[in-house]
Amino acid sequence: MKKIFIIILVFTVCSHSFAQIKSVEYNVISNQVNSGVPLPAEEPFYIRGTLPQNIEFVKVKINRPGKNENQTEEYSWKTAFDFQINQYELYIGNPLKSNTEYNLEFYFYERAEEAQMEEVKSSLNKNLASYINANLEVASSGIKSYNNDQVLISQMNQIVENGLIDYRHFLGRDFPGFSDLVRQKLAQKNKLKLRRARFNILGNKDGENEKAVYADKYISELTATVQNELDQFLARSLMSLVDIREVNAYPTEKKPNTLPLNFGYGAFAVKRTLGSTEYFNGPYLGLSLPLGNRTFRKFLGNASFSTGVFVQNFESENGSKISGPIVNLPIYAGLGYKMFNFMRFNAGAVMINLEDATTGNKTDYIQPYVGLSLEFNLWVGLNNRR
Repeated sequence: MKKIFIIILVFTVCSHSFAQIKSVEYNVISNQVNSGVPLPAEEPFYIRGTLPQNIEFVKVKINRPGKNENQTEEYSWKTAFDFQINQYELYIGNPLKSNTEYNLEFYFYERAEEAQMEEVKSSLNKNLASYINANLEVASSGIKSYNNDQVLISQMNQIVENGLIDYRHFLGRDFPGFSDLVRQKLAQKNKLKLRRARFNILGNKDGENEKAVYADKYISELTATVQNELDQFLARSLMSLVDIREVNAYPTEKKPNTLPLNFGYGAFAVKRTLGSTEYFNGPYLGLSLPLGNRTFRKFLGNASFSTGVFVQNFESENGSKISGPIVNLPIYAGLGYKMFNFMRFNAGAVMINLEDATTGNKTDYIQPYVGLSLEFNLWVGLNNRR
């Protein structure tokens, strides 16, 4: 028994050690993935492809048709410094479901030219200035805002995000939003008192003119503060989106269903009276029904309902024979948990039939048991869809 366990253990460890991550090719010219072969399922894999000229960043989005955008998985690749290479490689770390269709969107970026960068900066700065002027009004009591400060910040952030929708920061950073300095500058407007101003910078009265000019200066300073923070974020070159290629409803491979077969060693107790308990142990054979798919739900995938039989009958100290109902062998059932990818711990109850050595009477008992087993996947062809 020990030799069998050791051989199986060595075989299992070696098989895991030599496992390799699969790789598929994406042909950007024909817009074809993996030469038409279904994608790998329930395991990580690589997507490789030829790098188009001047492209320095590649991104792929993967989602199931009709699913919420929040469920989209995104993977990216970027050139390493100035090394000259002609291929990219995307590591798809979250496994795909078996026998399921997925949409794949490939995004290709190149480094934005200086003229393009200046155009983006100029456009965003003008939009922010227009938004500020449209939302702030000089009133007799001060500067009136059509929205509170939080809304102003949020909408200015949205202006930047919308303006950069086809661009990506070279370092992969998203725009962090305008800082507390902008918030503090917005808060200053509540302290400005312009009750006597007539809203005309070219007014005749010096007091009125000074206050109107001060209000205009405040709006200019606020605009400059916002634009400076944006320019700081855009100081490094952006990556400009060149093309998007879509592959819709692409299938994954069908994984055959498996039924885990357990071969192990277990023990159970037989207690007939308060002071009489005997312990029995021996090999058992059974099946496990996983409570989930281990690839996507690790805990439930490792947990299972296990059932089977001890492969031998037993005899107590007083000569009573211990077998089981139905198949004439002790039957066990319980919960199991898989450890180390190949070993399962089981605990539950065993149903036995005890034949009294003196009277010959037979009585069924349900007693607790525990066991430790090695697990093998038994391939079955029923219902390949998962």
